Amino acid sequence: MARTLLLSLLVLAGAETVFVTTGSVPAALVSLVVGLVATWTSKRASAPVAIAAAASEPLAGEVVDAIAEPVLVVADGTVTHANAAALTLLGDHILGEDARVALRNPGAAERLDDADPEPMILSGLGGRERRWEMRVAALSGNRRVVQLADRSAAHAAERMRVDFVANASHELRTPLASLLGYIETLRDPREPPVAVRQRFLGIMEDEARRMQRLIDDLISLSRIEAEQYRAPSDVVDLAALATLVCRERRDAHDGRGADLVIECPDGPAEVAGDGTQLSQLLHNLVGNAMKYGRLGTPVTVRVEGVGSASWRLTVADEGEGVAPEHLPRLTERFFRVDSARSRSLGGTGLGLAIAKHIVERHRGRLEIASTPGEGTRVSATLPAAAPRAIVTPDRV
Repeated sequence: MARTLLLSLLVLAGAETVFVTTGSVPAALVSLVVGLVATWTSKRASAPVAIAAAASEPLAGEVVDAIAEPVLVVADGTVTHANAAALTLLGDHILGEDARVALRNPGAAERLDDADPEPMILSGLGGRERRWEMRVAALSGNRRVVQLADRSAAHAAERMRVDFVANASHELRTPLASLLGYIETLRDPREPPVAVRQRFLGIMEDEARRMQRLIDDLISLSRIEAEQYRAPSDVVDLAALATLVCRERRDAHDGRGADLVIECPDGPAEVAGDGTQLSQLLHNLVGNAMKYGRLGTPVTVRVEGVGSASWRLTVADEGEGVAPEHLPRLTERFFRVDSARSRSLGGTGLGLAIAKHIVERHRGRLEIASTPGEGTRVSATLPAAAPRAIVTPDRV
């Protein structure tokens, strides 16, 4: 009895060490379960120890059930115990089932047989895009403890990073190839006519400015992402800012200034925000509406209260609209419904992605609604600024 107590204390100390070194509660709990089960079953030939092990096995089951991540206990290839998370992920039918069938992965069978401690990634469990890291620990009596850790978010982030780098490289490579081609043509000893040379230089300037817009948007997106966990604290009058941006757009002489319609409350619409980023949000939304709306149709910019806790900024156009299947992807980086048209209009494919990140940094909500043939409406709901105390000066 004293020996079992001593071993149990050593197991507890080992679990504590795992927690201190890894910072992972599930890993420490798995270490604790593995150690306790091994301790309780190491002396089954002795009657008193066997009785103690039998009395303690329910406790081991309780510890496994308390772990938030899926955990299985496998004996001779069959699932003998599974906590609630494992049953939710794999189904109630896995108890008493072959572990290879339960995990639905041929490679997992080899890990179970060899008790290889190296982690293995399983895909498809609980959904096509889900990724799980499987770890196996060996117990006595040809038993195994299997722990599954959800790595779906990390996988999705890595895929987004790879796609982002690939898309950014492609977007930069296209204008760069055009620039290099025209430069090579202009270097030809047979000098082209002045009109042709001027046309080439005009195209080169357009491509260079396109690269500049793309780089500016990439830098802006990176800066906003770096600040996303720091909520802005300045007070910004959204109505005054919308009026200013619309005035700037009217003066831009892009042919759509006269189509702008602004609807704002008489008083201030104060939100807790970053003035520079909110100005960029307005420019992006109004710019998109003016680019994709039909010439001569109104582009409406509206600021309105939502109860007493929020203000809503809405920019609506009467353009061709967007099909419903494309709406969920509009805020993805570099996504375009019509790539050729977007590029011809000077779009970088990052405008709505930047808008989404700005709204999220302001702890708001971005909504996009569109009807093909009728137009698109983009709304950003932002928390109102906390009321400011009015200071009354003392009378002299």
